[in-house]
Amino acid sequence: MLVREVRQLPEGPTPWCAGAVLLAGRGPVIAAEAACGWAVRHTAYDETTDRGVELPLAARVPMTLDTVFDLASLTKLFTSVAAVQQMERGTLGIDARVGAYLPDFTGAARHNITVRQLLTHTSGLRPELPLYEAPDAAARLAALRTETPTARPGHYRYSDLNLLLLQHLLERLTGRPLDALIRDGITRPLGMAATSFGPRAGAAATEDQRRPWAKADRGMLRGEVHDENAWALGGVAGHAGLFSTAHDLAVLCRTLLNGGSYGTARILGPDYVELMLRAPGLGFRVDQPWFMGELSGRGAAGHTGFTGTSLVLDPETDTFLVLLANTVHPRRREPDSGPRASAASHLARAVVPLGPSGG
Repeated sequence: MLVREVRQLPEGPTPWCAGAVLLAGRGPVIAAEAACGWAVRHTAYDETTDRGVELPLAARVPMTLDTVFDLASLTKLFTSVAAVQQMERGTLGIDARVGAYLPDFTGAARHNITVRQLLTHTSGLRPELPLYEAPDAAARLAALRTETPTARPGHYRYSDLNLLLLQHLLERLTGRPLDALIRDGITRPLGMAATSFGPRAGAAATEDQRRPWAKADRGMLRGEVHDENAWALGGVAGHAGLFSTAHDLAVLCRTLLNGGSYGTARILGPDYVELMLRAPGLGFRVDQPWFMGELSGRGAAGHTGFTGTSLVLDPETDTFLVLLANTVHPRRREPDSGPRASAASHLARAVVPLGPSGG
């Protein structure tokens, strides 16, 4: 049922996506996987007909199980793991003030924003800044440094700026760029060779990015980061920019469900994994029925990405679900997480809870 429903997503007059890849597993076993539709179906978007300009069938690129996707906001999970790694090493305090590490970021320092608030989206910062409109890198950095909360800190308000500030904090703290921290601390030890920041040749296409529906005029994107701010920042950003495959993300899921270890590699200790996944979550969202469906309500953790990506971990049953799709191809629409929630619900109904001994 789960695979059959996902295979229908690219079909019909108004398909949810051009193509999708699904991977679900329990313990070390991949229970279901499927690829359907097209990694590249359109050459452009025609605003007069409100339809994509389709490539000839022979020129389209089919979706496969190893198709690379622009992860969009799933990047935030990797940035969060990198931050928690520093906590485990004792170099970063979860309730420390951002200003203690970034005193020149006067907006955050003046309002006593903490590391925990960045990771839980309770800093009060607005959802985003139009950094893509800034004339140069210096102007973009100045905007981030002076940005102040527009809502009262302590209440949930999802913001890309939280992870951008966290990126700068980690880079200042370690003296290393974010892409190196993620590569050396997460993807390389776990053998996630398909996961990296872009550009990535052969990735699934995303959007014919043009105003007024987008924030920049860049044309049809494939292998270049979709997020306009991440693009303006050179493709490496704390909130977006990573590319990966379903199998690589399954490795990350297995690692976290296994207390931070995968094979002979360990990227976090069990207590720190629990800290990330326990409500309200650090980087991860916990028990969100709008995309977790019936997996929600029992401690499931996960995240979504604007391009159509998502993953969910269910520690109670030791299961995970990765659903990657190019829902913005050929152009972005109003977000719809119904198919994500439905897929998660199918998985929840199919799984027998673990016994007291975990068997």
